[in-house]
Amino acid sequence: MDRPVLGRGVRLIYDNTRQTHVVLHPEGVLVPNGTAVSVLELCDGATTVPQITAALGARYAGVRETEVGTVLERLAEKGVVRWT
Repeated sequence: MDRPVLGRGVRLIYDNTRQTHVVLHPEGVLVPNGTAVSVLELCDGATTVPQITAALGARYAGVRETEVGTVLERLAEKGVVRWT
């Protein structure tokens, strides 16, 4: 259970009207910050948290697995992410 994927009925899209990414989910709409968008883009159900951390670490300095895990746990609490 360390491979996150978007929850059922959840979509991450770019909203041209708002000029930002939004998460559409059955209970509403979230406007994630840039960090959450970067993490969500890698949630495919096959990539592990350490692999997500490594991928983000290649793009950004100082990425820590604990911080990625915290972002994912918060998104899971909202039903945006589930674990496979």
